[in-house]
Amino acid sequence: MRISQCFLVMMMSFPAAAIVIRHDVGAKQYLAEPADFAPLATLYTDGAHGTLIKPDWVVTAAHATFCINPGSYIRLNNELHQVEGVFIHQDYQPGKSHDIALIKLVTPINNVKPAEIYTEADELGKITWFIGAGGTGNGLTGQTIDNRMNAGVLRKAQNSITQADGPLLTFHFDSHDAALPLEGVSGGGDSGGPAYITRSGTHYLLGISSRVAGGNIGKYGVTEVYSRVSFFRPWIEAITTGRDAVKQAISRSTLERLPAGLTPQTLPKVCAEIGLKPKTM
Repeated sequence: MRISQCFLVMMMSFPAAAIVIRHDVGAKQYLAEPADFAPLATLYTDGAHGTLIKPDWVVTAAHATFCINPGSYIRLNNELHQVEGVFIHQDYQPGKSHDIALIKLVTPINNVKPAEIYTEADELGKITWFIGAGGTGNGLTGQTIDNRMNAGVLRKAQNSITQADGPLLTFHFDSHDAALPLEGVSGGGDSGGPAYITRSGTHYLLGISSRVAGGNIGKYGVTEVYSRVSFFRPWIEAITTGRDAVKQAISRSTLERLPAGLTPQTLPKVCAEIGLKPKTM
């Protein structure tokens, strides 16, 4: 495995991501198509996701932006789109809270319908969908295939919100009779991915994949934590509609602390290897 992939898998395994499935349901039932959630963005060659919420804005996890800068590219609708700027929540605390960032695109995307921000505070108990192309496995074994080995296969799974408190949503990986028909949780490789519901053809974004809070990654009983989008709605609106002075006051453009396994010395090499680039470059 290349050095960049080692670092990316390490980073994405301890924060949350990807789709790990039930051991007693056929794996093919979890397979997804891009059209299942068209606003899904991919940040790197080896994974990490975000969600298009306005034609020129993508929301993701703060910790997933370590290689995203002005001039970078992300993929959405099988096309590359250049980044104009990155806005990380000013109160982001790694491993704790406020794991959210916004990516401004140079050119609006007009051929994909953005997801809507969920605005109500009634998330508790709601059944949501996760979707991503990272690592996989099942609840008995945990993740056994990393995001590189998965080679971009897209999966989706269901889970219900067990806690909606302040800036956080939590999910629990249940088994057998306690589980939903397509129960699943995050594994490694798709941090920043969505927890969403769909109503009358419109996707509503409720959460952003952040981290594991307790249990073994990808195994039954694990608790997953997502950033609660409804809580951050005022911040999202201030960044996407506010003046530059307002944006600067409530965000920062780079991470103050890099994810585990990365250093300022290794970061350029890692970013050069996993960054998305047009074929002409």
